[in-house]
Amino acid sequence: MAALWAGKLTASLSRGLRRGGGTTLPGDVSRWVDPKILTTLSRSLDQGAVVVTGTNGKTTTAALLRHILEAQGRRTVANQAGANLIYGVTAAMVNRATWSGRLNANVGLFEIDEASLPRLVQEIAPGTIIVTNLFRDQLDRYGELETTAAHIRRALVKGPEGVTAVLNADDPMVAALGDGLPRVVYAGLDDPTLLQPELSHGADAKFCPRCGSPFVFDGVYFGHVGHYHCPRGDFARPSPDVRATSVAIEGMERMRLRISDGAQEADVVIPLSGLYNAYNVVLAIAAARALGVPVARSAAALRDFTPAFGRMERTMIDGRPAVLLLAKNPTGFNEVLRTAIQFGKGSSFLIALNDRIADGRDVSWIWDVNFEQLKDAAVHIVVSGDRAHDLRVRLKYAEIPADRIEVVSDWRSALKRASASTADGQTIFILPTYTAMLELRAVLTRDGALQPYWQGRAVDAKP
Repeated sequence: MAALWAGKLTASLSRGLRRGGGTTLPGDVSRWVDPKILTTLSRSLDQGAVVVTGTNGKTTTAALLRHILEAQGRRTVANQAGANLIYGVTAAMVNRATWSGRLNANVGLFEIDEASLPRLVQEIAPGTIIVTNLFRDQLDRYGELETTAAHIRRALVKGPEGVTAVLNADDPMVAALGDGLPRVVYAGLDDPTLLQPELSHGADAKFCPRCGSPFVFDGVYFGHVGHYHCPRGDFARPSPDVRATSVAIEGMERMRLRISDGAQEADVVIPLSGLYNAYNVVLAIAAARALGVPVARSAAALRDFTPAFGRMERTMIDGRPAVLLLAKNPTGFNEVLRTAIQFGKGSSFLIALNDRIADGRDVSWIWDVNFEQLKDAAVHIVVSGDRAHDLRVRLKYAEIPADRIEVVSDWRSALKRASASTADGQTIFILPTYTAMLELRAVLTRDGALQPYWQGRAVDAKP
């Protein structure tokens, strides 16, 4: 009780002083008083816990699954603000609990940093673990992909008896994590019309995890995610248990998917765009199926889904529509660029690059981003953030004319310049790294264009 009260008081103080949303610090304080508080609180979850991990898509996949479960009448507790270390999960539980210690929820739904997964599994013993994908990300923190995969594999193998792994069948490194596990649900895309014939420059997992032979890719959706097999027959893409047999992206407004689990088919219409979000949808539906929710009921629940903060979040800036698209590693950046240009017809961009701990100190990864996509698309680009000049140099090498690029250091000024340079009827596409996204959102929140990210509600973005 002392740990709980200390955490709740810390959260109240943080919000009262406007120092944040109480999404992490209450967890630090509570765990300092009682290191076992998370385990103690999790015992109240009579329907267990679900954990989402992986490089990209954790927040959106968790938000989609939460939306599905709550539509079925389940009461969830989640770290929806994206604080995905063990302290953020603890803070979410502390904030949801009453002062008497009662937790008004029956299922926990937590996204977690890949390196923190083993510790979380040890503390809360989740019944379901979802792995979205594995891409190069913050090498100064994680090391190479093999190191990250080893963290996740250790958690899956040492997890509680009966744990179900929901894995992306189209990512070779993620699919390989299912070897020897007793309960695995594979999810993927099976729409051959969207496959590209060649791997992108930033592709990572190119070799068979068993024999080391170069994979043969029948086609890729993006990065190294697609249909593949080992030429020696040692490993191949597992057949998905839940699959999207067709994906139709209708601009930036919506996406239509046909989902099948072999026994049931259903159409999903959802206000998201981009192939990476198609994976988030199919993984969330696969996890819901593992939790006893039929595909058709999941599909129906997602019709009124609202995107998570910073992930295709919409707002208005000085009368111009704007979309925030978090971009934090080569593969993710390539996909949000492609989505903004191909499906959003984007011509006005604000790109913000920070190099803080949560972003990764090493920004050399920007040289693996295909900024050349902007050469024929962008009319004006505002660059901002701690490493704006590094980004400016990268855009120069992408052969984007200098008169289309403007460096603006102040966040509010950057937003205003992006708006001023956007033609009537066009949308501003804001592509920030993680901490840059939080700082840009803080400006928009103070201006009344967005709600604080920890509240989980959107402001009406209509003009």
